[in-house]
Amino acid sequence: MEAGKYSVQRWLRAVGKAEEEGAEAEAEVKERIKATLREDRVTVLPPEDVEGLSARGYGVPEGDGVALTLYEALYLLGNGDLEVVDGASGVAVGFQDLLRRFRSVDRDAWVRYLIYRDLRKRGYVVREGFGLGIDFRVYDRGGYGEETAKYLILGLREGRPVSVDELVRALRHAMSLKKGLVLAVLDRRGEIVHYSLSEFAPG
Repeated sequence: MEAGKYSVQRWLRAVGKAEEEGAEAEAEVKERIKATLREDRVTVLPPEDVEGLSARGYGVPEGDGVALTLYEALYLLGNGDLEVVDGASGVAVGFQDLLRRFRSVDRDAWVRYLIYRDLRKRGYVVREGFGLGIDFRVYDRGGYGEETAKYLILGLREGRPVSVDELVRALRHAMSLKKGLVLAVLDRRGEIVHYSLSEFAPG
């Protein structure tokens, strides 16, 4: 990467405004939705509110129901919106149990969950990413179902190195899709700091 060609700056415009909006968006769920855990999949079936979950950007269709990612299930479980039972034993699955299951398939499970939770709390719809290490796609507030994702999120933990080549590939991937690339960094205090990464032509 040539010096002076890329710019990293705090991502303030999108995250500066609204813990309240995020709280209002999530307050729609009044009753706990029942879900089943089998291996590393959490599924919700009728008569539960499958359509409501899908409309708010949770899960992907699977038969008559939806399959949640483990971080989606953790978020809903942590909010008190979801009850999860083990499909084999019928025993209730708690937050820590589900987190351990998540960590068994993804060493960065905690980081991914914290970034997902942070964005959801701010009122964004967050979907799974695709390709080149992209963790999430993020839709602008009110834009889910009407517009494509506006940002791609690359999650990082402070102190864990990432190569310049990786960042450049991710940035070019985002630019080819006409989306903004945001680095979501979990710092040593456990807080998420967002930076936008962009390309510019020096004068």
